Amino acid sequence: MEVDLRAGLEPLMVAVMAADPVRAADLAARVALAGHMLAETADAELVLADANSAAPPDLPVLRMGPGGALPTELSPMQLDAALRATAAGLRVSLPSHLDGIATADPRPPLTPREQEILVCLGEGLSNKAVARRLGISAHTVKFHLEAVFSKLGAGSRADAVARGLRGGLILL
Repeated sequence: MEVDLRAGLEPLMVAVMAADPVRAADLAARVALAGHMLAETADAELVLADANSAAPPDLPVLRMGPGGALPTELSPMQLDAALRATAAGLRVSLPSHLDGIATADPRPPLTPREQEILVCLGEGLSNKAVARRLGISAHTVKFHLEAVFSKLGAGSRADAVARGLRGGLILL
């Protein structure tokens, strides 16, 4: 069952700015797919612009496309969230591990158990302490740690934690 997180939210009035008319039409279509209304700059709550367009200084601006804050591969739901965050005055950008989303990362994502173990690493727990907390053997912890190191390209526990923090996989 899919839940519409936008249910009950009013559409935003979004101005689109791009030097290329084809690019402007593409951005306008994306705004509509995300459930928002197109507006002239004077009536807009925010601007969706390509990376090379000048935008008015008095409105929040979200840049999309090569050189912008967001790639063009965003789903309508992701764009909706980014537009709403920008309108609320937040700065929107991709975590470094998602930068360049068009070129897929060849490493598979962490499993939920690997994610739990990475969080425990971030708390400074030893393998035995991780095993006790998660109710698994120390051998199983070591097995999962090897997978975490491999998937993150990390060479040590500290490196795995640093990469997890930079990638938004764990928070302190």
